[in-house]
Amino acid sequence: MHSGTRVVDHLVKAIYGLGVRHVFGVDGANIEDLHDTAFDHRDLITAVVAKLEFSAATMADGYARSTSGFGVVAATSGGGAMNLVAGLAESFTSRVPVLALVGQPPTVLEGKGAFQDSSGRAGAFDAVRLFTPIARYCARVAAPADLPAHLIRAVTAARRGGPAVLLLPNDVQQADLVAPPFTPPARGYRRLWRVVHAVRAARATGKVVIIAGDQIARDDARAQLARVAALLDAAVGVAPEAKDVYHHGDPGFCGVAGSMGHPELADALHNAALCLLIGTRMPVTARAGLDEVLAGVALASVEADPPFLPSAHVRSSDLALTLDELGTELSRPATTSETSTRWAPLTAADSRRGRMLTPITVPPSDGPGLRYREVVETVNAALPDGADVFADAGNTGAAVVHHLRLPRGGRFTVALGMGGMGYAFGAGIGSAFARGRRGDGSIRRTFVIAGDGSFFMHGMEIHTAVEYRLPITFVVLNNNAHAMCITREQLYYGDRYSFNRFRPAYPGAGMAAMFPDLCTHAPTTPAGLAAGLRHCRGRSGPSFIAVDCDPDEIPPFTPFLTAPRRKP
Repeated sequence: MHSGTRVVDHLVKAIYGLGVRHVFGVDGANIEDLHDTAFDHRDLITAVVAKLEFSAATMADGYARSTSGFGVVAATSGGGAMNLVAGLAESFTSRVPVLALVGQPPTVLEGKGAFQDSSGRAGAFDAVRLFTPIARYCARVAAPADLPAHLIRAVTAARRGGPAVLLLPNDVQQADLVAPPFTPPARGYRRLWRVVHAVRAARATGKVVIIAGDQIARDDARAQLARVAALLDAAVGVAPEAKDVYHHGDPGFCGVAGSMGHPELADALHNAALCLLIGTRMPVTARAGLDEVLAGVALASVEADPPFLPSAHVRSSDLALTLDELGTELSRPATTSETSTRWAPLTAADSRRGRMLTPITVPPSDGPGLRYREVVETVNAALPDGADVFADAGNTGAAVVHHLRLPRGGRFTVALGMGGMGYAFGAGIGSAFARGRRGDGSIRRTFVIAGDGSFFMHGMEIHTAVEYRLPITFVVLNNNAHAMCITREQLYYGDRYSFNRFRPAYPGAGMAAMFPDLCTHAPTTPAGLAAGLRHCRGRSGPSFIAVDCDPDEIPPFTPFLTAPRRKP
């Protein structure tokens, strides 16, 4: 037994101090001391071994998104470290706070031919230079005494939105450390006078539209957003990855923004005096089709980083705190010129009467299998209260973003930062560790909805869900293709060939054979899908549903529907 005062002991206790209870990774020689210490402190944290470091990074990402806190991933040196890159790039682009602890060969062997050396010395590649472009902070911890300062800087940087990477030589991890207990740094925000002034000026002349992003969920600021929206009598739209921050049925809800969005939001913006961006930078996926109308309306924003559009911006790394202050300012008695009437677009009463947002019209499809919309609508009807949904990239993701109606209390995530296929498998598993079992003993089920292309990339991470008996249902839409690439071949390249159609595969049968205890279904009708979902919902562990779909169906994705078709 060791003394309990080593660098790795300090790290594990610091992780616990951040509110993190699970560390995801793949064990190996230069990170095994961290896993050994996690075992010694198993009353504080659980170390979860993934199948691939990419998936471990997405587990940490999903864990952070679902807890409004941090995710932690641990990997060894060499190829293990390299496998983190794509997952951390998603966290960087989507600004998800993840702490990556990456083992390194001992310092005494740096530049001396050590196995998996990445010190940058004597011809070895430099891991600091590799990770720095996709991290808010990256440092090699060269000596034990350096760790506390690096850790504070890493946590502070990650709270601005994105990963922080600490490279930990093996001998440094094992060394003794005399340091005070880790204390998480405070979160910060700036005063709101620019936004308050813009809002008051707009209310004197017209209406306010809010477009909310996923920082609302990351900062657990849904209640504060609802209060601000009510005080402003605002119409509210959401970015594609933020469907869970404001719901169908909430007053003034106008749907999803961007390439998979709803016309009600554009109509509201046409009549607005101000568009207030909260928690979104408005990347292309969120503003496609809205550029012209956004150019004609004043913009203000509250976010961790400035948006991609010119605006009166206030930086905030804690939207719950910032929106509380904004709500206080807005609750002061309004002048006569600031008083406004309630928005007409979708109110709570409208939703109860069944009024729905206008769906994007797609060309009819007569190929094999079920249609995207009927799959998502069937899932809608089966989602239990508080369910979390993770959607993957591609045509499947577009259909889910557009058609899904998430129950209250649930979390919705789609990886639009890098758009990496296979993200949802690991991220959904990470979320299920965080939220799958409530404090009262009840179960919260997570749903992963992905295409077969994503499944073949990273679907074997289902093994982790089986190993830990997680309450998670995987729904794979199988069209034996990379269907979004087929759509692009048809639209942009004259449909002269296809590299993206595959021979038939049977994921449901494969999963049933590989994991005999896994609840599996392969329905062929909407009724069969509904029955399968009901059966899965009644189980405490994981389940898998494969649904055949048409590879030639066009998804509800505006750029495809408006693109001129190239002739063969």
